[in-house]
Amino acid sequence: MSTTATVVSIVAIGCGATLVMDVWLIVLRRLGVRTLDFALIGRWAVHVLRGRFVHDAIAKAEPVRGEAAIGWSVHYGVGIAFAALLVAISGTGWIEEPTLGPAIFFGLISVSAPLLIMQPAMGSGFLASRTASPLANCVRSAVNHGVFGTGLYVTALVFAHIG
Repeated sequence: MSTTATVVSIVAIGCGATLVMDVWLIVLRRLGVRTLDFALIGRWAVHVLRGRFVHDAIAKAEPVRGEAAIGWSVHYGVGIAFAALLVAISGTGWIEEPTLGPAIFFGLISVSAPLLIMQPAMGSGFLASRTASPLANCVRSAVNHGVFGTGLYVTALVFAHIG
């Protein structure tokens, strides 16, 4: 597989997996489950670029222009980065013959980003400890990222069959 084909595959797999997660989040919202507003991710990202990493509550931080678009871009960029990490560790052969185990593993490992980095920096505490229901939030995050891992596998499988 050429370098260009590998990069295109990684981008496609990362975007596809993130899309699977987004569909899952839409289903949850329709069932009345609160999910993250990606505009807050954008707000946080812009504040990080301006030198402020930690907030007491990102929702109360100064809004920034284009935060929703920025948040969605960051969300998909992170999905692509996790797909790249999966391929870097598993090897490019995984793209051509994807297996479920590594994809689910990376999906579950990816939950460390929100629980240990983003939520604390955005004011929710480590492992959502500053939220009303930390355990439920951690479980929900783990399930969401398990869905992302499933999306990594399903998207890679689709592209392996059509490629």
